[in-house]
Amino acid sequence: MRIRGTGTPTLNTTSIVLAGGRSSRFGKEKHTEMVAGKSLIERTISHLSSLSAEILIVISNRQSRPSFSSYAEAKIVVDLYPAKGALGGIYTGLVYSTSFHNLAVACDMPFLNLDLLRYMIDLSPDFDVVMPRIGELKEPLHAVYTKNCLLPMERLLNEGNLKITDLLDLVRVRYVEKGEIDRFDPEHLSFFNINTRADLERARMLASQENTQRNCAGRRHEEG
Repeated sequence: MRIRGTGTPTLNTTSIVLAGGRSSRFGKEKHTEMVAGKSLIERTISHLSSLSAEILIVISNRQSRPSFSSYAEAKIVVDLYPAKGALGGIYTGLVYSTSFHNLAVACDMPFLNLDLLRYMIDLSPDFDVVMPRIGELKEPLHAVYTKNCLLPMERLLNEGNLKITDLLDLVRVRYVEKGEIDRFDPEHLSFFNINTRADLERARMLASQENTQRNCAGRRHEEG
């Protein structure tokens, strides 16, 4: 059974969206691709706008600027550590953020579960990182980071070490385990990301099914 959250998180949280650059497997920038009538970046911002008053879109200095004119809470920041991967992108978001607690996600995750994200945010006061983990698989691009991570991140970046897993050895981490995740997202679609054209087609199919189910539920409610 899927558990629904109670509303907005109790903490002031900035959302950081990593939208940096061209994917080697996908062959082009992914943030402009359409799923269910919205670009991936618009879909992500639309989800996060109910969680955060501030949304930061981290891009590389060589890519096109995403378009999302209808979302006043979102602004673009340029990666402070170019070509340093997700670690550099999250670091950049933390530097520009006005919040101590920050939710970081990738722009190519079209099925974010707001109830799971709220649950993670509400867990974060006693930790530096809150991150889902299913078995040995961790989800660093669907995690909460506090500004306490800035100094250890900067140290790793200056050493040329881009492994977020090594950051986790330097900070206080709360893992959200499979049993907790299943309460909100039993299919684990939160972590579905688009790396290939086949992934994009699957995302479009899943989104279409999701819309059909929502419309059917709405009609049943009206008839009831």
